[in-house]
Amino acid sequence: MRSSHDELPEKQTELLRKAIRLEWISIVAMAFVITAVGLAAGQSQAMKTAFAEDLLSLLPPIAFLVGMWRVGKGVDLRHPYGHHRAIGAGHLVSAVALLGFGLSLVIDGAMTLAKGERPPIGAFSIAGFTFWSGWLMVGVMAISVVPPMILGRMKLKLSEPLHDKVLAADADMNKADWSTGLATIAGVLGIGMGLWWADSVAAIAVATSILKDGFTNVRAAVADLLDARATPIDTMEAHPVIQQQADVARAADWVDRAAVRVRDMGHVFHSEVFVVPVADHQPHVAEIEELRRRCQEVDWKTEDTVVVVTEHLPGHLVPPDQSSTSGTKT
Repeated sequence: MRSSHDELPEKQTELLRKAIRLEWISIVAMAFVITAVGLAAGQSQAMKTAFAEDLLSLLPPIAFLVGMWRVGKGVDLRHPYGHHRAIGAGHLVSAVALLGFGLSLVIDGAMTLAKGERPPIGAFSIAGFTFWSGWLMVGVMAISVVPPMILGRMKLKLSEPLHDKVLAADADMNKADWSTGLATIAGVLGIGMGLWWADSVAAIAVATSILKDGFTNVRAAVADLLDARATPIDTMEAHPVIQQQADVARAADWVDRAAVRVRDMGHVFHSEVFVVPVADHQPHVAEIEELRRRCQEVDWKTEDTVVVVTEHLPGHLVPPDQSSTSGTKT
């Protein structure tokens, strides 16, 4: 089984190196954004929400980098499947933080709105000229939306070919970052127009989006860690490799029926191909190994594939068009 990113196919290895560099860039870029937003936040609820959300955005890249370090440890007697689950653990950490912060920000914004608090936005002077502080906030937020907008798109392009759900969650976080920035600008301008409630409404709208993303990611992360059926990123449908491996197995001359179960280990899958031989045929080791090799070659993620020869397929895996008792080949 491939046990570290250095042993992934050449294309995925290069993409993973790009992802690692991208995450380090994200940490540096977001550190500058967080500092700028924190200094300009003042008493604006939307600005405070943006600041908290920007702080939260550091978690996914940190979780990704820690996960990559852990995955690189490889396999041993205590970890026969390697450390690919570190990706799932990092996904769960990011998702729980996203969910928790989203919930707290929704509550905080709702309480501020219910109390009718009017955030004071003062003025500042430069070279004898006085400016409304809201313009400073708007300028800072306009600049702050640029890094996450660019970085998020780049991470999203890498997440699918790497099958990296932490990277996908990070891209979602970056989307939340720049959405927060735009909503905050609207809230601050609303205050300037005399709409005191615009600031809190903008904060609640952004926090609700964060809460939704958090719930979606927590559900997906928990499902993966509980060995749910492998799925593509951002969908609950069965991953195509399941059907592909089943088709390869059924195409073998000596296989009567076949079923496959696949669990997501992180970047890679663990596949179990159950096959029932045709009547009166005792498959040789060479035949089983050849079938395992063909199933393994379905996708780069299916390197860890085993073939199980059995008299009956597991009941929950039997396709509706197959009988578990009668053969289809002779």
